[in-house]
Amino acid sequence: MAQPRLRLVVTADDFGYCPRRDEGIVEAFLAGAVTSVSLLVNGTAAESAAELARRHHIPTGLHANLSEGRPVGPARPGASSLLSPEGFFLGKMGFREAVAAGDVSLPQVREELEAQLNRFRLLLGTDPTHVDGHQHVHVLPGVCQVFAEALQAHGVQFTRMPLERGVGSCPWLEAPARAFACAVERDAEAAVGPFSCHGLSPCH
Repeated sequence: MAQPRLRLVVTADDFGYCPRRDEGIVEAFLAGAVTSVSLLVNGTAAESAAELARRHHIPTGLHANLSEGRPVGPARPGASSLLSPEGFFLGKMGFREAVAAGDVSLPQVREELEAQLNRFRLLLGTDPTHVDGHQHVHVLPGVCQVFAEALQAHGVQFTRMPLERGVGSCPWLEAPARAFACAVERDAEAAVGPFSCHGLSPCH
């Protein structure tokens, strides 16, 4: 009996973060080591990265960002639960802590996600091949439901589930990194259900 065929997708995240990083990602794509990229539409080099993706016909998804830099949408300091008083996102751990404390407005998450999806279309002229979260924010409790609903509404079919079995027990990882890896895996396991219920295919 023939075995089902598997397709290996190797995605380079943080496309659009900075020109030097983008050059390396494009080199890896042209060499065949990378098969797709995920674009940070609020990155400092988002526009030039989008041009590179178009020029080299790179399959491109959205690397939705709720933790680093400034928002794309209308969120404003003092009026948005996503931002610090200085107008920046709350950071990798700051956002997680705010979500855990119930201090993040999920409608504001949806608003920013919609803004980033629209920005992606403006830059690329097409829909994203997939959507995942910068620093795995898309699998956080509550946030994953918002992502699942929004991606289904926009016809996105694929997202990433960061289920990296055994990473949390790797002896070469320092304790904080192990704790983070274990937390991400727990969140990802719980997020499989909401994404699957909304018709998305979770990829590892």
